[in-house]
Amino acid sequence: MKRILMIATGGTIASTEDGSGLAPTMTGRELARQVPLLDTLCELDFVQPMNIDSTNMRPDDWLRVAHVVRTSYDDHDGFVVLHGTDTMAYTAAALSYLVQDSEKPIVLTGSQQPMANPFTDAKLNLYQSVLYACDDASRDVSVVFGGKVICGTRARKQRTMSFNAFTSMNYPSLAYLRGDRVVRPAGTVGAGEKDGRPPRFFDSLDERVIVLKLTPELGPEIFGLLRDAYDAVILETFGIGGIPDYDGAFQRAIFDWVGSGRTLVVTTQVPEEGLDLGIYEVGRAYANKEGILRGDDMTTEALVAKTMWVLGQTRDPAEVARLFYEPVNHDRVPR
Repeated sequence: MKRILMIATGGTIASTEDGSGLAPTMTGRELARQVPLLDTLCELDFVQPMNIDSTNMRPDDWLRVAHVVRTSYDDHDGFVVLHGTDTMAYTAAALSYLVQDSEKPIVLTGSQQPMANPFTDAKLNLYQSVLYACDDASRDVSVVFGGKVICGTRARKQRTMSFNAFTSMNYPSLAYLRGDRVVRPAGTVGAGEKDGRPPRFFDSLDERVIVLKLTPELGPEIFGLLRDAYDAVILETFGIGGIPDYDGAFQRAIFDWVGSGRTLVVTTQVPEEGLDLGIYEVGRAYANKEGILRGDDMTTEALVAKTMWVLGQTRDPAEVARLFYEPVNHDRVPR
């Protein structure tokens, strides 16, 4: 029987109502007791590094969870992280960069309703997450939610109330859970034999990364205001890569930003199909500018985590670009 470590961090799944609104109070062990047949799947161990609403989850907390995985890696066959849904996609992406090439599954799950709710989705999500973690073909970081397995760098919370809250963005779901079976689509990447490479662990992030969403009449002076507080801006452009060109002020502000040694990642605020700066005149000037990185079809959540991870490893521009464009856990489809 496999040995799985359940890492409980809080979230809706662990929440109860005390008159001031839902707040996490239940431990991982208490949650597991509520799920029938869970003890027939594997031997479970428990650890509780925090018990917080995922709104309060920060990069330091990502590092704490990654440290738990690292120190427990040799003693367990897989990991299930219980997490709030609101920032689960960020944590899943961050763990994908902090724990790379893992032959053991690191599965994140949670619920839209607390475990104590009579109509909760918590029991099935928790059961299916452990089921997937016990499957011999599972590996790397993923999100199991609503009967789907989503790559850790491709998950996005798309709905605030429905049980099918998460969507796999610009990449197929890795598997589906049907009863007590893991069903993997034919040809799914990551569902084959394990390659024997040792996992790589990382323990540094640069938290000085911000997402800036373009809106009509947003002034380019915003870059000057951000300069002292941030090392990188992830710029969500219009459409397939449009950046305003009223009078050249945006281009001057952006080129000055990267010229100062800071990083700019360009993506699109349109959720699906990705970015291409070479299509329109309003984007082409930025397509090959040194210091400007293209997000292509990556999610904003993955871009935030990857930029923090890359800048936590190096500040050399060439090495920053190399690490950024190197695919990790299927975070980008290489051109």
